[in-house]
Parts: sequence; structure tokens; C-alpha cells
Amino acid sequence: MKIAVIGGTGLIGSQVVKDLTAAGHEAIPHSKSTGVDIISGRGLDEAVAGADVVVNLTNSPTFDEASLAFFQTSMDNLLAAAHKGGVGHFVILSIVGGDQVPELDYYRAKVLQEKILAAGPIPYSIVRATQFMDFMDAVLSWTADDDTVRLPATPIQPIASKDVAAAVAEVAAGAALNGIRNIAGPEVFTLDEVGRITLTHKGDSRTVVIDPTAGMFALVKGDVLTDKNARLAPTHYADWLS
Repeated sequence: MKIAVIGGTGLIGSQVVKDLTAAGHEAIPHSKSTGVDIISGRGLDEAVAGADVVVNLTNSPTFDEASLAFFQTSMDNLLAAAHKGGVGHFVILSIVGGDQVPELDYYRAKVLQEKILAAGPIPYSIVRATQFMDFMDAVLSWTADDDTVRLPATPIQPIASKDVAAAVAEVAAGAALNGIRNIAGPEVFTLDEVGRITLTHKGDSRTVVIDPTAGMFALVKGDVLTDKNARLAPTHYADWLS
């Protein structure tokens, strides 16, 4: 199949293109660097022309309230171009439990993206993933100083980006789900546990302190960012660190 991967040069997108190409598909990466602008619409019609599938892996440049407008405009433009081009399947990547954390602007924006896709004219698939292992260093840095890292004891189920990409590629190459598939890492930790494991691996002597008010994940209630019934990926966090 011919598959247009919008956001195909990023962390997930580049791996999706690689996986689809290895499976024998014609996977074409598109991004601002290739002349495609999903906000202005520049280059979109050409990018999706003749594609059997569109995979949208673009992301908002901010995590604040502006992310809602980003996903509204980008999805409106992408769906219009894909419908015009006769695309038969549209895939996006979203977040496990995102609909359970309306306090976070970015999560509300991702839910909006899902709703726009589901209400659109094209058969679709939504792949929801848990938190990426690849972003754990960034999460720790948000609430760190020279001596301590403050983290809430929020349960998470980290997944490797390569496993996310493999799942997205599998869905893109298959029949439209017209629904949601949840994917997750094989282990559940609390965020403070992940912090300690990560610092120990790096030989970092800072202390992890549980702080229920620290950082973005402090707004998450309960274990909504985990799903033991999801399709479990193979990569364990300790192996990923190694």
C-alpha cells in the first residue's frame, strides 16, 4: 500500500516509516521539512494524493490551551485533504487514559483530536499508548534541583517508542478499526519508582521525594494512565535503559 505518514520525520514517525517500508509498503514521510504544513494546508493535497492510508503523527508545539486549536485546525485540514484524495483509512496516535484527565489542556486536546477523527468521513483507527520511556528524562527534569527530584506516586505503564511505532505500523497496514486499540508497556510502576530506577541506572545520587503536587502528572487521579488489558509491548524498562 501507499501510506502517507504525516509527521514522518519525528521520534515515532521515522520508526513507523522504517517499519512499514520493511514490510513492503510505500511509506512516505511528510513534515514541515518536506514542504507540508498542516496548519496552513500547504502541500497537504499533494502529500495525500493517491495514498491508501494516512497516518497522522504530528504533535502540538505546546502542551497548553493552544494545543486545542492546533489539533482542531490540523485535523480539519488533514481530513479534508484525505477525503478529497480518496484515502480509505486514517490513523492517529493518542494517549491511554487521556479522556480521564480533563484537567490537562493537552489531554483534552488529544481527546478533541479523537472526536474529530471519529466524526469524520473516513474509516479510522486510534492507537492509544501509555507514557513513552523515551520521555522519562524530561519528566524527571521538570521538578528537579541539585539535590532532589520531586515526583508524584502516579501509576504509569511506560512503553518504548519502538514498540509504539511497531503497533502503529501494524494498525496502518490493516483494516480500519473504526475504534480504539490500547497499547502499553509490560510493567506498571509509580512515577517515583521510575525516577529511582532511572537515577540509579545513571549513577545519579539525587534523592527522589514523593510530592503529590509536583509536575503535570500531579493532576492525574488513580491509575487511569495504565491499562492491564491493553496489548502489552515486549520491552521492559530495565532492558530499555540498558
